Amino acid sequence: MTLSLPPSVWGNAQPGFDSIVVTGTRIERPLAETPAGVTIVSEDAIREGRQGLQLDEALSRVPGLFLQNRYNFAQGQRLSLRGFGARAPFGVRGIRIRADGFPETLPDGQSQVDMIDLDSAVRAEVLRGPSSVLYGNAGGGVVSVETANGRDHPGTTLRAQGGGDSFAKVYARHGGSLGDFDYHAGISHLDYEGHREQSAVRKTLFNAKLGWQPTDDRRLEVVLAVLELPKAEDPGGLSLNQLMADRQQATETARALDSGQDVAQQRLGLTYRHGLTAGTEIVTRAFLTQRDFEQVLPFFFPGAENLVGFERDFFGAGSELRGGFTLGERRARYTLGVEAQRQRDDRYRQSIDTEGERSALTQREVQKATVVAGFGQIDIDLVPALTLSLGARADRLRLTGDDRLLDDGDDSGARDFDELSGSAGLLWRVRDDLHAYANIATAFESPTFTEFARPDGDAGFNPDIEPQESVNREIGLRNDLAAVLHFDVTLFSVRTDDEITPFERDGRTFYRNAARTDRDGVEAMAVWQPLPPLRLTASYTYARLRFDRFTTSDGTDLSGNDLPGVPRQNAFVEAAWHGASHFAAVDARFTDSRYAENANALKVGGHALLNARAGTHFALGADTELELFAGVNNLLDRDAIANLRVNANEGRPIDERGFFEPLPGRHLYAGLALRL
Repeated sequence: MTLSLPPSVWGNAQPGFDSIVVTGTRIERPLAETPAGVTIVSEDAIREGRQGLQLDEALSRVPGLFLQNRYNFAQGQRLSLRGFGARAPFGVRGIRIRADGFPETLPDGQSQVDMIDLDSAVRAEVLRGPSSVLYGNAGGGVVSVETANGRDHPGTTLRAQGGGDSFAKVYARHGGSLGDFDYHAGISHLDYEGHREQSAVRKTLFNAKLGWQPTDDRRLEVVLAVLELPKAEDPGGLSLNQLMADRQQATETARALDSGQDVAQQRLGLTYRHGLTAGTEIVTRAFLTQRDFEQVLPFFFPGAENLVGFERDFFGAGSELRGGFTLGERRARYTLGVEAQRQRDDRYRQSIDTEGERSALTQREVQKATVVAGFGQIDIDLVPALTLSLGARADRLRLTGDDRLLDDGDDSGARDFDELSGSAGLLWRVRDDLHAYANIATAFESPTFTEFARPDGDAGFNPDIEPQESVNREIGLRNDLAAVLHFDVTLFSVRTDDEITPFERDGRTFYRNAARTDRDGVEAMAVWQPLPPLRLTASYTYARLRFDRFTTSDGTDLSGNDLPGVPRQNAFVEAAWHGASHFAAVDARFTDSRYAENANALKVGGHALLNARAGTHFALGADTELELFAGVNNLLDRDAIANLRVNANEGRPIDERGFFEPLPGRHLYAGLALRL
């Protein structure tokens, strides 16, 4: 079972080295025994005094992870790990996203995070490095979020917030247990006008868990999540000239089209754990997700296909056997599993003009992605101080497109990929409180359905784009979390062949393979607790991400250029004080300069942001507590970029390309929470 964390750096009090269990690595290990770069973020770091708009509020402290776009809900939060995911113009690419053990990543590799319930979240894990050997079809790692259950989090909470730019959010939850059953349900509603024109959002999110645990070694859990996002406006990306003239404006086209998206999604998931013998269990999961989506994109010209939509069914199941054994005096633990997932999108595309008139359909296609996989991992103690970890996974991925609009020819197509991923690692227990590790792993990323589009306009899937293949090497050192000064340092080097990179033509984004890219860097995190109530946290990332060999379709040699969209350096520093009935925290976030496009013709300057939050709580009765909190983002009112639209509007003059989505200025918010 997943262990709940006490408040730690994780939160307020430092847990011991063996008390934190990493669950996202398939083999559930103590953090000390995990031969990979892993960061765990606990409940108070996720929610304490925060607005809960997007994941970046909680995960900015994670080294190696770069987050953008908190404020444009139509484009979605953008995440990149070691540069993987930076090419995504919206949503998440190259990183596996999981919520309560269920995938938010589709078989074709695309992810969305708009249904992750931050108000109910109690824990997040970030695995930095290739995840294909764990979950398939991703090179950048795993972000896994766990929400509350009623047995561990009983009681009732009512919370309300308000702030600048007409920000308003309410949340209610209740959890408890009745005999062998436990239950938890939470619902939130966000109403936010945003700091730019055409950036309002209305969002309601419901998350519920029902558990049945008749014995210590058996548990059945049912999870239901529902998202209603009827309004998420898109103000569009500003050019350099527009940014200098008015940072709060939307583009003229975005206003005229009322661009944005409308989303409804539901997921039903089931997890059953059954202990067979001491230390051996079977874990079985099944899920069904449905998503209805429509979006008006912020561009227009005669014939522009600027309205897209789909109805999606996404379902799957899998089962794992986990256990351990001994070989003489050598301990071993393992996991063996199989899983299958299927995605079916009924997609359409058409044009919409500034009067709201829709053209006839220009695309009607049923897209299907099916993956069947088998995987296994094993840890073997070679000697008491040294453990060998091996892993392998085989994926069979099929993507098909069935054209249902044949007036302009048949654009149907299919691609099949058979991929084998592997990993090998060593863990060295230098001392009881100091562990070192090294590993090497392979990973793949297939093109998504969006990335198969042909820029030449011909029918079918683009035959010239292939999966990208990566080899990741890393070494690391971490000491005991219970130490007054805890540290975690990782050096990594990744080589990727056939890197998939975006470019734009006539307002649409297309993709091509770059010959080879290199990613080399260091990730470091330190936590110092000089006094029981005072905790200082710092993280730092240096990443040299570059095209090793890349020649564009027009013959331009971009070899040696930096990958766009990701800074070479970023850092996070926080000082937090937790007293008996109050808390206060100040954090600073530093982002280095980065390039906006592949040619490295435009460099966006770096910035430093200061944020603060504080709160107090006091008893209103024997079982009732009131919390008051407030915060301010961008305390110094700096001009900065919240999101960079990589390679936007290729073909235009550089100062007319819509790269920029500006960050709000100083933003204040406050709230109260009643706990019963």
